[in-house]
Amino acid sequence: MKKLIYIGIFGCCLLLNTSCNDWLDLLPKNEQVTDAYWKSKEDVEAVVASGYYYMRQACPTLIKWGELRASSVCTLTGDNDGMKLQNFQLDGTETITNWNTLYQVINMANVVIAHAPEVRKIDATYSEGAMNSHLSEAYFMRASMYFYLVRNFKEVPLIVTPYEDDSTPFAMTKSSEDDILKQIKADLKTAIDNGGAKDFYDNDQWNATKGRITKWALYALMSEVALWSEDYDTTIEYADKIINATESRRPAFITIPENWYSIFNPGNSNESILELNWDGNTYGQNGGPSSMFTASSNPTYEYSSQMAEDFENDELEVASGKSDIRDFFGGVISVGDNADNAKNCIWKYKMGDVDNTNIDAIRINNDANWIMYRMADVMLMKAEALIWKGKDNWQEAIDIINKIRTRANLTKRAVVLEEEDEASMMENYLLPERNIELAAEGKRWYDLLRYGKSKSFAHKTAMINIIQKYNNTANDSWLRSALQNEYAWYLPINASEIENNNLLVQNPYYGKTNKK
Repeated sequence: MKKLIYIGIFGCCLLLNTSCNDWLDLLPKNEQVTDAYWKSKEDVEAVVASGYYYMRQACPTLIKWGELRASSVCTLTGDNDGMKLQNFQLDGTETITNWNTLYQVINMANVVIAHAPEVRKIDATYSEGAMNSHLSEAYFMRASMYFYLVRNFKEVPLIVTPYEDDSTPFAMTKSSEDDILKQIKADLKTAIDNGGAKDFYDNDQWNATKGRITKWALYALMSEVALWSEDYDTTIEYADKIINATESRRPAFITIPENWYSIFNPGNSNESILELNWDGNTYGQNGGPSSMFTASSNPTYEYSSQMAEDFENDELEVASGKSDIRDFFGGVISVGDNADNAKNCIWKYKMGDVDNTNIDAIRINNDANWIMYRMADVMLMKAEALIWKGKDNWQEAIDIINKIRTRANLTKRAVVLEEEDEASMMENYLLPERNIELAAEGKRWYDLLRYGKSKSFAHKTAMINIIQKYNNTANDSWLRSALQNEYAWYLPINASEIENNNLLVQNPYYGKTNKK
């Protein structure tokens, strides 16, 4: 008998609650979504909306996966699983290795891809354009969740058909990283080529255009997937589709330094490409950055001491007569009157007043959005690709980095290109800029991992050195020993998945399998 209570990869059976009328709270709840459900375009929209719901549910996991191992953001207290992740001491029994919510998003996407064309045959009001728009959102959801999975587990089961009843087999083998990346790229290409992805949503549909997947989000994800694959020409091609866009509702890099604040409060700024939206007036955020990154005397997550030093060094490079925008909004604050109580709080998601960084001037609600992509991120992706393409492209890369720095009121970088090499360009210019500009946005670990694995692990030692420099909580010799094995760079498969799926094999660093 199949284990119907199993809630691993396939435990995310699609359920429906048609009474919800707000996409922020649309969670299917009471029956499987089967063929009998798919009658109208509103049914498709409801399941797409539920995909966003599960993406928000995955947010805390995705932020931790993207930050803690790099230790620019760290946990010192209050998160035992996070500490194990940070110190490369997981064994697969920890909740933080659970991938269920990502597969829930994937299953939502799979059922939309499978059933939306059938709905179009039934519902005369469901236009081809509307269907293709829904499909583009579903393909992005599936591609983005698999991209997180492949960067964190390297190999995972690749499932592209919906789980809708108990006739679907539970046991699935892992697919290779190459096969998963091929599927991701195919999904994105399909979504882009079908022409349904929107530039923007009419009437600010679903809270904000920035809160739904657009063609700009597809381009950003394709650019990052290509960067991971070391396909630098494709990285630049899709980054340029956003950077050089001329549409009136395109994302636009914010150039006025003081407006950097608006990226995080109130959010959904021109700079944004895609962010997960919360509404603090009606919802208590229990999984986004506001609730994770508290400005208090004992925060669960804060910047590491090395990251705090990076902020201070950043301020030393402020242009004459100006103030460091990123340090002011994203750096160290004092808690109480005692200077000894200064904490490296992650302030960018909590601040409530652009003119006041006092601990009491925090947002009224836990409603800060989590930004998946914004213009500075995409611009720096392009700069990274240019660096790897060779010296002839380095001046253009430095020019991009200097645009980011100028916006932060910092002096421009000036390099002697003939004296630089790829490693120095990455370590002295690109990686530090991404670290400060995109602090606590879930990017840092993947930046280091791309660097460490590039060119057949040629920069492995440099990556390990950087991790040791930022990590305050693990023994240096332990870190170096663990990270020498590149499989330690990836997560163990959760024990519950191994127990319930007799075809899964544990990732090599964490020992052999599963099967009794």
